[in-house]
Parts: sequence; C-alpha cells; structure tokens
Amino acid sequence: MSTETSDRSRPDEPRFRDALRGLPRRVWVICLGNLILQAGTFLPVFIVLYLTQRGHSGAASGLVLGAAGLGRVLGNVVGGHLTDTIGRRRAILLSVVATSGLTAMVPFLAPLPAVIAVVGLIGVVSQVYRPAMAAVLVDAVTSSQQRLAAFGVLRFAQNIGSALGGVLGGVVATISYTGLFLLEAAALLLFGVIVAVLLRDPSQQRSDSGTAETRAEPAVGYRQMLTDRVLVRFLLMTVFSMFAYTQTTVGLPLHVDDVGLDERDFGLLMGLNGLLVVLLELPITSVVSRFRPEYVLAAANLLTCSGLALTGFTTGMVMLSATVTAWTFGEMAYSSVVQAHLASLTPPGMVGRYQGVYGAAYAIGTGAGPVIGGAVYAVAPWALWTLVGVLGLLGAQLSLRLRRPASTAGEPAS
Repeated sequence: MSTETSDRSRPDEPRFRDALRGLPRRVWVICLGNLILQAGTFLPVFIVLYLTQRGHSGAASGLVLGAAGLGRVLGNVVGGHLTDTIGRRRAILLSVVATSGLTAMVPFLAPLPAVIAVVGLIGVVSQVYRPAMAAVLVDAVTSSQQRLAAFGVLRFAQNIGSALGGVLGGVVATISYTGLFLLEAAALLLFGVIVAVLLRDPSQQRSDSGTAETRAEPAVGYRQMLTDRVLVRFLLMTVFSMFAYTQTTVGLPLHVDDVGLDERDFGLLMGLNGLLVVLLELPITSVVSRFRPEYVLAAANLLTCSGLALTGFTTGMVMLSATVTAWTFGEMAYSSVVQAHLASLTPPGMVGRYQGVYGAAYAIGTGAGPVIGGAVYAVAPWALWTLVGVLGLLGAQLSLRLRRPASTAGEPAS
C-alpha cells in the first residue's frame, strides 16, 4: 500500500473535490448503508432509560453498560480478524444479522443476568462490521485524496444518520420500547440486504483484501502487530484523544450545572456542535487534505483539548460557545484524517486488523473517559481540565511521530 507521502508526490493525484466526485460505487453503497444503520441505532442510547422503566437500579444499568463496553472492545478485534480472513462482505453480513437477532430479543428478556449477557454479546457482534466497512473503503480507492474523501463521506452519513436516529428514537420510545428495538433490528437487516445485493467482493482482490492474495501474506497476529511502534503510538494517541473528547458528555454538563446553567443551555451547546459538524466537516476535510496528516492530527489534538480545558475557566454562554466552537473544529480536523491516515500506514493484507485495533482503542478511550473523568471531576474539577490539557499535549506529540520512513513504508516495523 502506498504511503501518504508517496501518494502526495504523484503528479496525477486528484484534488479533494475531484476525488469526492470520482468515488467508486462501493463507497456510496457503504455510506448509504451506514446512514440507514445509524438512523436505526437506538439500543446504546436508550438502554438505560429502558432498564429504568423496567424497574432496574442505576447500578444494574452500569453493569449492562459495562458489559456492552467490554463487548465493543472485543468486537473490534474480532471484526478486524474476520475482515482479513473471511472477507469484508461476509464479515458485515455476519455482524448485522447476528446483531439484529440479538437486539430483537432484548425487550423479551426478564432476568437481569440475561439482559447483561445479551447486551454484552450485542456489544461484540455489533462492532464486527466496522473494520470491514473501513476495509471496503480502503480497497475501493486508489489515492490518499480518495481515502480522505471516502472516510469523509462515511462520517457525514454517520452524522446525518445519528441526528435522524435521535429524533426518531425519541418519538418511538414514547410509544413502545419493544417497537424501538424491533425497529433497530429491521434497520440492521435492511443494511444487510443492501450489502448482500449491492456490494460484491471483486473477483480479483488487491493485496489488502481478505481473499487469495491476502492469504499469501505471512500470518501476522495481534501480538506481532503490537511490535509495530508506529501503530502503538497511533493507538495511544487514539485512547488519549477519545478520553479527552468524552468529557464533552461528562465534564462539560457537570460544569454547566456548576456555573448555574441548565439542561436547555447544555442542549444549545451540543446543538451548536452538531450544526457545525454537519455543515463544515466535509469542507474542513477539503482544507486539511493539503497538509501532512500527522500535522493535522497534532493540531487537532491541541485544538480539541485546549478548547475543552478552557471550559473550566468559563461561566457564561458566550464564552462556553467559544470553547465549544474550538473543540468542534478540532474534532472535525481529527475525524477527517484519522482512519485514512491509519490506512496509509497499514501493511498489505492487514487493513481489517489495523482498523480493528483502532476501533478497540477508540472503545477503550470512550469507555474509560466517563468513568475516570467523572471520578476526577467529583474530587477536583480543575484536575480534570488539567488532565485534558496534558492529554492534548501528549496526543500531539504522538501524532507528530505517526510516519514511516520511505524505505519501510507498509511494513510493521518500529
């Protein structure tokens, strides 16, 4: 696989706008399916409310969420392996069909241990498709600009779908939680139909796909992958970045309450974030495509974490809106390049596994963030914002070292 540096040096490298227009059909199929999937994903958002309505305690909800979180970490790792062994399409279909069946079971489960077990399994199987989807995009494109465009459209579809899903889920949940989870099961099956009908594995896979040519590569397991120091730095950067970013849903609402603002004010701040992301993320991707990705990631980590760290020094809505704008621009810059850059660092035949461990690191960061962040804030709010700032510096420093020498490009070397 070409590196980001070599791609940019090619005279025929298209501009971002041209790359966006020239994306292959397979990319649009995946993005359409992801939009539908995100619009119909309700269980992670509504499971706590559902359990509360069923009379379970907050501690019980925590056990369920913990099982789901552990499942998500494992699911990405399993999904990466399956992507590189059984193929992208099969991994996606296995994931969505299994998740659909388990999700449809949830409203009919009574004992708490059964709910914990099933939701934990959902956490596993629901993540298997993620490395596979990323691998489809990587397989389908031929340049760094197209990689950025493909992942940019995927994220745009995800944002639109999530926004629609929040509204739709809220409406359906007021009518029936059983209907809500059955609707999610149907959305998963619809995604599966789209993949089964419209997404076909090419008869001649390139070196990064999960068929014959991939099997010719030497077997490399996850243990060997972790000897790749560039990958380890990437994973640490991901954990730090996601831990810091989750403070938008932990530290920020706690601070909003502490300074005398209310839920409506917090909703407005998050609405500002969502509006900026929907309107500006693709244009931001076009802008950052002109720069080296490791520099973009470093700047994005600094901007996101400094914006969040400054939250602790603000009180009014005007200044809080300014900090939200700052970390939102950091979020957009980060999300625009992170998976595409990882793809440029991935050795042949290992796209699924590299994207899988990225997903696991993402899940670890987003899982640890609320638990540790909430505990630190309870002891000393300033300590949380200081920690976020330090993580931004560490993440930026790690980002600057996410580059392979040209002589070892594509090799899992130190």
